[in-house]
Amino acid sequence: MSPLLNIDHCSLKTIRVGCPAHNCGGRCLLIAHVENGRITRLDTDDRPDSLAAPQLRACVRGRAYLRRQYHPDRLLHPLKRVGGRGEGKFVQISWEEALDTVAAQMQRVKQQYGNSAMFVPYGTGSYNQLNGSHIARRLMNLFGGCLGIYNSYSWAAINAATPTVYGTLVTGNQRQDWLNSRYIIMWGWNPAEMRDGTNSDYFVKLARHASGSGARVVCIDPRHSLSAAALADEWIPIRPGTDTAMMSAMAYVMIAERLYDAEFVRTHCVGFDASQMPAGSEGEESYSDYILGMRDGIPKTPAWAEVITAVPAETIARIAREYATIKPGMLYQGYGMQRRAYGEQVVRAGCVLAAITGNVGIPGGWASGLGLQAPDGGPQWTVFPAGENPIKAAIPVFLWTEAILRGKAMTQTDGLLGAERLDNDIKLIYAVATNCLINQHADVNHSAEILRDESKVEFLVVQDNFLTPTACFADIILPACTQFETWGVEDGWKYGDEIILQPKLVEPPGECKSDYRICAELAERLGIGDTYTEGRDERAWVEWCLDRFRETRFPDLPTLEEFIEKNLGVYANPVTKPAIAFANFRADPGKHPLDTPSGKIEVFSKQLFKLNNPEEIPPIPKYIQEWESPFPYHCEEGRVGSALPPYRDPTKRSSVKRDTPTPEEIASGTPALAGGAREERPRNDTYPLQAVGHHNLARVHSTHANNDWLEEAFPQRVFINPIDADARGIKDGEEVKVFNARGALVLPCRVTPRIMPGVVDIPQGAWWSPDENGVDHGGNVNVLTSQRWTPFAFGTAQHTIMVQVTKQDGQD
Repeated sequence: MSPLLNIDHCSLKTIRVGCPAHNCGGRCLLIAHVENGRITRLDTDDRPDSLAAPQLRACVRGRAYLRRQYHPDRLLHPLKRVGGRGEGKFVQISWEEALDTVAAQMQRVKQQYGNSAMFVPYGTGSYNQLNGSHIARRLMNLFGGCLGIYNSYSWAAINAATPTVYGTLVTGNQRQDWLNSRYIIMWGWNPAEMRDGTNSDYFVKLARHASGSGARVVCIDPRHSLSAAALADEWIPIRPGTDTAMMSAMAYVMIAERLYDAEFVRTHCVGFDASQMPAGSEGEESYSDYILGMRDGIPKTPAWAEVITAVPAETIARIAREYATIKPGMLYQGYGMQRRAYGEQVVRAGCVLAAITGNVGIPGGWASGLGLQAPDGGPQWTVFPAGENPIKAAIPVFLWTEAILRGKAMTQTDGLLGAERLDNDIKLIYAVATNCLINQHADVNHSAEILRDESKVEFLVVQDNFLTPTACFADIILPACTQFETWGVEDGWKYGDEIILQPKLVEPPGECKSDYRICAELAERLGIGDTYTEGRDERAWVEWCLDRFRETRFPDLPTLEEFIEKNLGVYANPVTKPAIAFANFRADPGKHPLDTPSGKIEVFSKQLFKLNNPEEIPPIPKYIQEWESPFPYHCEEGRVGSALPPYRDPTKRSSVKRDTPTPEEIASGTPALAGGAREERPRNDTYPLQAVGHHNLARVHSTHANNDWLEEAFPQRVFINPIDADARGIKDGEEVKVFNARGALVLPCRVTPRIMPGVVDIPQGAWWSPDENGVDHGGNVNVLTSQRWTPFAFGTAQHTIMVQVTKQDGQD
């Protein structure tokens, strides 16, 4: 057993410790008050604060962590299923029986099917160097491997699309440079709630209030999010899934009014117009051809985009002019809008806007895309050695249900890498620190149906802190420590230049073991114990990880003993001169070419062109109507059909002479068109409302879903606009039913103008809790989501949902 930090348990001690990492979007510092072997209080960072090395202040989730740490429902003993899968019926067993059973099943499946029939799913419920699913991947790799995965639920489309423009994911300046921006667009970005790097919201605030010429901040989002409320000068509501249409219309204004940076486009880009098409594609449609409607006859004007996006044309034109002329500017893309049908398009469209405005490679600018920080990509995520997987076949993380149902039929057309075809269906799942099998995956009812069938997945082991919806389907449950009960270390989340120590503070309750210890004991049973541990316990591996960090980004990193003796908690590399992504390329594109086929910014991607799928994966970014939508897509005389009109604040007058839709028109779907003409639009009457599921402050995905303090502060509700509520006779606080063909849930509603008409919001991560009829009463949005994936990245499109909302039966 790894020793505790040297604590006198008869007296109160305060220890700086990293906030338990659950992939919240940040990595923060806590001060734990430990007395008599128990953590009694959590404060946050008290170190000196500076712009170069700011404090890492924990949010409400970290401050409320003790409600999770000492929750009465913690798993304390190994469990074995005695009922049907999903019934949640278990009996307590010994660790010996549990580990013997898991090891025997791994050996059986390996012998009967081969290693590719085993699977460790994506999971970030525990996520530092010594805790989480990568600990199990090391075990599997040493045991002969398992079916691999690539990409993530979070970043699938943006990971795949960004390099098609820039050849890299390192497209972001270090955040201290944000203070040099004069114009910031937070496009679907909500750092006040989902963090996206500790202090990202704080840096936006500093940029907005910078002395002399503070940045104007605009938030474009269907929701009036906490970021819109706290950080923005203006909120522009936009219909979900239509962001690329607005971006295209902005480009139209820039081209038509000659506001784009023509010289930068000429010297640093390819594919903008017919004069700079890549070799072999000279006759293909250029970006300006598409924007101006030269091939399809539909100029992508603000008026065209207004009908699609519900953003007034004059607003689109104004934002285009502001972004093109107020320099330098930063267009930061959030991740929700790329977790949609054709999510790759909005990523590429944002990158192109940054490029044609010349905001690439300059202080205060931003190249858009994923935006890993210059110069080296920032935090390393995982340095613990998972090792090489002997099984080369890997599937997109989102397609694991496909690999259960038709694994042997999956080919490279399904996103398979490393093999032409899979040789196995998934037969064994080792799920560590994940709720993705049920709660966080799309179409919960379908996933549950698959896992209930024991002829498909023959053995399922879950390793977690609680009996989550995923754990309810396990054959064996292994109780794991929290990160306060073992040793760990972490670096930043996407951004940051810190290393944070996570010393063991208290003993685990019951029979809980660390992820590492569980895997080490399994390795012993599989005959690879010494190879797995290399003679190290958790604390020794922390020292090993510190050595690796010291060899790369942190040459002056203290030793573990220095961390402990000085109660440092964190070590930071101060950023005094923030790095600028693409600065060398900007200065000399010939001497410092990008890692793209042309060496330049690829507005037209030859890589995508070669895929020969222009309808779904065009070589230039295009607006493509989603497969679930509030309106059918059709082009007649340059118009796109829409069920809902532009959303305008009725208290404000338009500067353009036109009929402004009334609330009645918004509800009826008969908007006023330019010139006063009216047109009846077909509606999706069965499921007329779009639904989104944002990341909120109450949870980290599904972690903290059972935290009573956070639930009290942020109760699970569906947010609905008064116009949509009035049309259904729904009052604030009433229970409503939200449903579509995939499932239904019942939960209270919040009637608020902070969500645009035609859209409802169900914060993601609430635990699935179905009744005997399969209706969920936990408020899980994934009852409604689809398992259809994006065409290029094979990533989740879970935000593309259409639903209906009605009053719950029995309410007046």
